[in-house]
Amino acid sequence: MPAFSDLVEDYFDCRRAKRNSKSALAFEIDLEQNLLELYDELIEGRYHPGRSICFVITRPKPREVWAAEFRDRIVHHLLYNRVSDRFHRGFIADSCACIPGRGTLYAAERLEHHVRSITQNWSRPAWYIKMDLSNFFVSIDKHQVRAQLAKRIHEPWWMALADLILFHDPRTDFEMRGDPALIDRVPAHKRLVNADEHHGLPIGNLSSQFFANVLLDSLDQHIKHRVGARYYCRYVDDFVLLHEDASWLTAARAQIETKLAELGLQLNPRKTFIQPVARGIDMVGQVIKPWSRTTRRRTYRQAIRRVVDIDEGDLFETANSYFGLLGQATSSHHDRCRLANALRRRGQSISMDIRKTYRKP
Repeated sequence: MPAFSDLVEDYFDCRRAKRNSKSALAFEIDLEQNLLELYDELIEGRYHPGRSICFVITRPKPREVWAAEFRDRIVHHLLYNRVSDRFHRGFIADSCACIPGRGTLYAAERLEHHVRSITQNWSRPAWYIKMDLSNFFVSIDKHQVRAQLAKRIHEPWWMALADLILFHDPRTDFEMRGDPALIDRVPAHKRLVNADEHHGLPIGNLSSQFFANVLLDSLDQHIKHRVGARYYCRYVDDFVLLHEDASWLTAARAQIETKLAELGLQLNPRKTFIQPVARGIDMVGQVIKPWSRTTRRRTYRQAIRRVVDIDEGDLFETANSYFGLLGQATSSHHDRCRLANALRRRGQSISMDIRKTYRKP
């Protein structure tokens, strides 16, 4: 069981990026009492997740997002902070996303390292197969996740908490927010409300990202040790295999599809293809080509459009966010110059290294 000090630490961890949200501010008004009540509920076995908020985002495409109550997010952090490390230690180095130190930049650099290795610094030809899982979060079988969790969580109290979070169905108690018309833009098969019983995890919760990685660890292990892929990289439900022989990749795909069927998942055939590495590999928003790694053109064009049209009050944060995103690519100077020019036309000052803008006095 956790100590009360553990819950306090998890509260501060949870609020780090959410402190100005209404739910976080409401919880903070009577912080000590709220934390004590939550701790008592957890220890006495009375805790149950509360109401979720469902809304739709439109970038990069319409997607249904579920946000748990702030007190429930604290519990998600409580579980994650106590059990995640034992799973992370067993993950392969090519598994990225929701793992400390393994974000989009790590994934791009890792894949670029593999490309340079297999092509011997672009001096030899090679092929890659890029795969994408179809309706991943909606298709996740919770019983499959539970079986993987039970292999490393042996304490009854923590396993019971994991079960409670995993099998909680937010569809039984939620509030729909935002423009109701946007929900029609989300394909029916991608909506959690249409998922079968015991299938689907809500996009937007830390616990869902962690559970997804736990499930796909068995896929990673299969690809590395059964299929024998030396050069492989996965970011959530997108993954790439590299090989000198295209026919080997075709055979590997068949083995991977068999493994995915065991997990209750399947590939998206429209986003699964084999191409020469020299044509470039598009992954995690960056495109890896011979001697360069650039930001995806769609993302770059969106950055220019947004800083031109966005309200003045949001310009500073948005512009610096895009400078950070573009700066992750090794060949970003031209893109950052174009972004800087768009900002100068709006009266913004830009740093000498073209990596940030300043607030107006």
